[in-house]
Amino acid sequence: MLKNSCWITTLIVCLIVFSSCDSNRVFDEYKSVPNQWHKDSIISFNITPPDSTNAYNLFVNLRNTNDYKYSNLFLIVDIDFPNGKTIKDTLEYQMAQPDGKLLGVGFTDVKENKLWYKGQDDNPFVFNESGIYKVNIQHAMRENGKVNGVDNLEGITDIGFRVEQLQTN
Repeated sequence: MLKNSCWITTLIVCLIVFSSCDSNRVFDEYKSVPNQWHKDSIISFNITPPDSTNAYNLFVNLRNTNDYKYSNLFLIVDIDFPNGKTIKDTLEYQMAQPDGKLLGVGFTDVKENKLWYKGQDDNPFVFNESGIYKVNIQHAMRENGKVNGVDNLEGITDIGFRVEQLQTN
């Protein structure tokens, strides 16, 4: 009996420690991409922000494998506000070092990248309308010298979106 209560106490302590390590997270969700990410496939996230006064940082999260063969990544990201306004951005992210080694965190062939999208100390993002915000993400990759885009992007396994409350000092 004592052995079981020690195990349960240890489990509860671990859960508290690990959940408190990410206290500024407001929204964090991933969606898987089956085999390849088609250029017309839009990954969408519905976000209901907790309030309309706090400032936030927004991130696009990606998981990729060694099958990703490009040094950069172009994305089109738009946010549809509850009252009809849309902000659309074309973004470029570096995905590999000059020697071809993939950037990101991970010990296996899967790397996780947290890519800054909006917000920061000098320009925080505020969800100033109440209601559901919709974030849409699609790739806009092209190969050098080619007019048409890459139809099927290989090596991306998951696309995510993350909202963090801005840290105040």
